[in-house]
Order: sequence, then C-alpha cells, then structure tokens
Amino acid sequence: MLIELIILIIIILVVIVFVYLYNSLIQLRNRVKNAWSQIDVQLNRRADLIPNLVETVKGYAKHEKTVFEKVTEARSGLMNAKTVQETAEANNMLTDTLKSLFAVAENYPELKANENFLKLQSQLEETENKIAYSRQFYNDTVLMYNNKCQMFPSNLLANSFNFKEAEFFEIEETKREVPKVEF
Repeated sequence: MLIELIILIIIILVVIVFVYLYNSLIQLRNRVKNAWSQIDVQLNRRADLIPNLVETVKGYAKHEKTVFEKVTEARSGLMNAKTVQETAEANNMLTDTLKSLFAVAENYPELKANENFLKLQSQLEETENKIAYSRQFYNDTVLMYNNKCQMFPSNLLANSFNFKEAEFFEIEETKREVPKVEF
C-alpha cells in the first residue's frame, strides 16, 4: 500500500511538472508572437507616416525623384516582408533611405520650418523610439523562450511537441548607429 501511494505521488508530481513546463512553453511562445505583433504595429505606423513625409518634402524638392522612389520602394519592401529576417532587412533598407530623405530636406531651409514637416518628423522620431523599445522587448522575450526550449528538462518537452526556436530581430552591423533626424 505504501509503495503504491509513493508511486501515485511520483506520478502526480511528474504530471504537474509536465503540465507546468508545457504551459510555460505555450505562454512564452505566445509572448514572442505578441512581441512580434508590437514590432509589426510600429513598423506599419512608420510605413504609414512615410507617404506624408515624402509628399511634404516633394513639394520643396521636386528634382530629387530617385530619393523618393527609393523611399517608396523600401517602404513597399517592409510592408511585403513575411519573416523576421526579411523584416529586419527591409527595416535596414528603409532606415538608409530615410537618412537620404532627411539629407535632401536639410538643403531646404523653408522645409525645415514647415509645420507639417516638423510634426511628421516628431511622429517619426517617436515611432523610431517605439520600434527600438519593441525590438528590445521582442528580443528579450525570444531569449526567454529560446532558453526554455534549450534548457533541461523543458527541452525534452519542446522537442517532443515541436516547439521551434524563434528568430531574433537583428540589425546589420553597419546600421547600429542611431540615424540622425535633427535639423
């Protein structure tokens, strides 16, 4: 009787540990998805601001057609990206083209004083800060999830139930400097 009771307690403990580990993996996987969604929201906000910014600058710099085309192309690339890696690459391209756009804007003193341009610039800066925060939160969440997928004993469950490691949202080494958008 005592041995049966001990075996039953051990089985109950194993089931409790199993359920806890499985649920924690599900919770972390869902946090990764939520964190990615937050990045996506901010990237879409940024992409929505860009046409207004381009139109404002276009009025002053009609001869800078290639810059506008590159910004539009980069925005389109970001909107069409499907994976974390594609999104990171498209984000890097958009950041580069925005630098070019702001460089063009620097040549037009009356544009730098334009109320619409200043408001758009402020909104873009705020969005860039939110993207940076969201990217950091996403990568922190991916780290916790990946650790759980790799560490014993949860890695046994992760492998058994096909929990795949998540990708980090990374930027290229050359893009690690903060883009300047000040005038």
